Amino acid sequence: MNNLILIVEDEPKLATLLGNYLSQAGYEQQWVDNGLAVLPLIRENPPALVLLDLMLPGRDGMDICNDIRTFSKVPIIMVTARVEEVDRLLGLELGADDYICKPFSPREVVTRVKTVLRRTGSQRPQDVNHFLHLDESRYSATLSGQELDLTVVEFKLLSFLSASPGRIYGREQLINHIYPDHRFVGDRTVDSHIKNLRKKISIVMPEAEIIHSLYGVGYKFEVPY
Repeated sequence: MNNLILIVEDEPKLATLLGNYLSQAGYEQQWVDNGLAVLPLIRENPPALVLLDLMLPGRDGMDICNDIRTFSKVPIIMVTARVEEVDRLLGLELGADDYICKPFSPREVVTRVKTVLRRTGSQRPQDVNHFLHLDESRYSATLSGQELDLTVVEFKLLSFLSASPGRIYGREQLINHIYPDHRFVGDRTVDSHIKNLRKKISIVMPEAEIIHSLYGVGYKFEVPY
């Protein structure tokens, strides 16, 4: 089982601290401090996950993330001191699986690593299929054996989100998926569809929340059990 974590961080003390905590948690780790060295390392020795700082010498973390996604689905957690909403959303749209803002607790980083690895594991799609069945030809969805009365847009949203459990999608990504003709649609329209979808899901599963919102970022689907 691959348990190698690639730490991309130009601050030696911080990289060492993260490495020590990851080692205590049972992970191997590799450290690189220059953005230009990241892609060759991933191609040569693919890690289980990448902790990617955004502000690096050589290359910006955003560009690195974008390039990684052209050839690899390796989970990426962005580590950043940029707290502006636009940076968070842009990072997730480039294909990052999560982000964490500096300053942070090393224990929190280890927890995030475990969470992302767990939700991006090979068993996750099987878990989804266990309780959620989608029929693309009829735009019908069955949740825990009960059919959901969804509109076409609600079905598209549920199908898109559930295809990548735990992956956070910004509103613009969701708009582009449900309205491929690129019509002008406001963010509130997506929020309204999500609200209606949640209501219909809650009728079948009142004790579970499977569509989560992240304030200022977007939405994600989580398997409840």
